[in-house]
Parts: sequence; structure tokens; C-alpha cells
Amino acid sequence: MPGKAIVIDPQLCTGCLQCPEVCRIDVMIPKSEERKSPIVLYPDECWSCGCCVLECNRPAAMTLLHPLNQSLLVAWKRKQTGENFRLGMKNLRSQTRGRRRLRDHRAKGQSL
Repeated sequence: MPGKAIVIDPQLCTGCLQCPEVCRIDVMIPKSEERKSPIVLYPDECWSCGCCVLECNRPAAMTLLHPLNQSLLVAWKRKQTGENFRLGMKNLRSQTRGRRRLRDHRAKGQSL
């Protein structure tokens, strides 16, 4: 979600203000009212390190939204066969072995 790095639930937040204290780059400031949840002043500056969420004494009060542009996608294409692969594919090795065996049998004119 652009412009939102941390979501604070005001119903669950106790206003202990530990999160602005531990924030490494000061993206949050305390509200002027006592015992209220802090204000995320610079959400685009957040490094998404999670220090504030880890320090929170009410785990459900804060949620860290990881930015989409930091997600990692690793993909490659096999030159010989043109097969596309990506990191996280299930049973990649067994799928490759099965296709190779099938291809070899077809080349020899055999059936499985």
C-alpha cells in the first residue's frame, strides 16, 4: 500500500510509545494527547525493519506492511528446452527428471 508502512490499531494500542523510541529513523512521533497511538509521520521513509512491531507490548496493535517493490523474484529459462523456472516452484527437481525421462523415451520411440 503506497504511503503506508505501518498500520496501528488505535483500539489495541496502549499508547506506551515504545515504538517511536526504538524506531531507527524516527518515522513516528508521539501524539500530543497522552496514552494515544503515535502518528506515522514519514511512512515513505520507513525501512520496514520491524523494530517497532517487535518492541510493541500488544502484538496485534501494529502491523508492518512490506513494500511490494522489495519482494524478490528469481526466474530463469533453460536454453536447451525453453522451460521457465522460478524460485519457489514445487518439486522442481522431480518435475525436471520426469520430463527428461519422458523426452528420452519419446526420442527412442518407447512408451512408459
